[in-house]
Amino acid sequence: MIDYRHLRVALLGAGAVGSQVAALLLKHADELADRAGASLELAGIAVRDIDAPRDVDLPRELFTTDAESLIVGADIVIELIGGIEPARTHVLQAINSGADIVTANKALLATHGAEIFDAADQVGAQVYYEAAAAGAIPIIRPLRDSLAGDRVQRIMGIVNGTTNYILDRMDTEGADFGDVLAQAQALGYAESDPTADVEGYDAAQKAAILASLAFHTTVPLEAVHREGITHIDAAMMDAARSAGYVIKLLAVCERLTGHDSPTGEAISVRVYPALISRDHPLASVHGANNAVFVEAEAAGPLMFYGAGAGGVQTASAVLGDVVSAARRHIAGGVGVGESTRANLPVLEIGHAVTRYQVTLEVSDQPGVLATIAGILSDGRVSIATVEQSVIAVDGEDSGRARLVIGTHSAREQDLSDTVDRLADSDVVERVVSVLRVEGN
Repeated sequence: MIDYRHLRVALLGAGAVGSQVAALLLKHADELADRAGASLELAGIAVRDIDAPRDVDLPRELFTTDAESLIVGADIVIELIGGIEPARTHVLQAINSGADIVTANKALLATHGAEIFDAADQVGAQVYYEAAAAGAIPIIRPLRDSLAGDRVQRIMGIVNGTTNYILDRMDTEGADFGDVLAQAQALGYAESDPTADVEGYDAAQKAAILASLAFHTTVPLEAVHREGITHIDAAMMDAARSAGYVIKLLAVCERLTGHDSPTGEAISVRVYPALISRDHPLASVHGANNAVFVEAEAAGPLMFYGAGAGGVQTASAVLGDVVSAARRHIAGGVGVGESTRANLPVLEIGHAVTRYQVTLEVSDQPGVLATIAGILSDGRVSIATVEQSVIAVDGEDSGRARLVIGTHSAREQDLSDTVDRLADSDVVERVVSVLRVEGN
């Protein structure tokens, strides 16, 4: 038997992901040692409650409530607690003790990433976080390493499985939002409090991480524009379907040119429900799966697809990072810091340019369309398509019509101002919805 170097691994947290990581570390210890070039001893598992029920049966003697003592002397610390505190404190303690960090904590990295990476740079440690952005999907290494010599122009990602499951069911089965949300909760896809998912907070955290990597710029979470899906209804789904689109909650990160910065470039990072053509690869992402579509200058379009959540699936990404950390320990040398020296400005959403679908309820009378066209023209918004249908009530003509207007590319601020003017117009009774159109 090969005499490997011995590395101590401390695990913080034993929830759905942490329990699977521990089980796989124990089960595949010999294989992991062969791949890493070091034996990986699971030194202990820090938890709040040793007796809490868990999905996996693990040796009780591994558990402790004393995270600080466990961290001391560990070569690699796996942080799977989630949230900001005490995760931030423990990660900084581990870095300062000389350990490398493996984490799946998107909230922590999106909020305190700069602080954590700076602390790691100070002592030559490394932070690994493949599981923080899209579960089992390998996207962090491709952006950080494989595409480091290219120029990423744009990222569009479905990075939240809960919202994709809900929108997919609404699209394919005509189900209502509330009913599908309840089913998602029953299946374990959604938390009892689904706010982080359905209001886009989870996706915004992941967008900040992906944009920081893709554009070599620190993107603070507060710079990410965020909208959720709670207002999406069956009528919006029907309108999207008839126009050849599907609605997805998208994280969009893109490089913009022609702006007042030293390089003439800036970036836009945003999360919102958007229409995407049914011919686009992201339209075929069903259920709770995730996908990230990357457009790079030289490499062209690339798509990464798979399970964006799940205990054992996410554990796969975590263990990949553990093996990488072990290899670094064997090779020696300082960790490789994050590349954020581009310092591109992050613009507010008003600067973004995309297409739109605007749905209006209007008075069904002559001259209405001309009035609306004039308002759009005055706002520098060009009409691409118009679909009109009469609104009937109990089989009778209500005297109202529904207009679904597709636009050419327009600046977000121009569109927003124009929608306000439409809402104030005498011929418009109600602005039903405004959805962006993403993809080619």
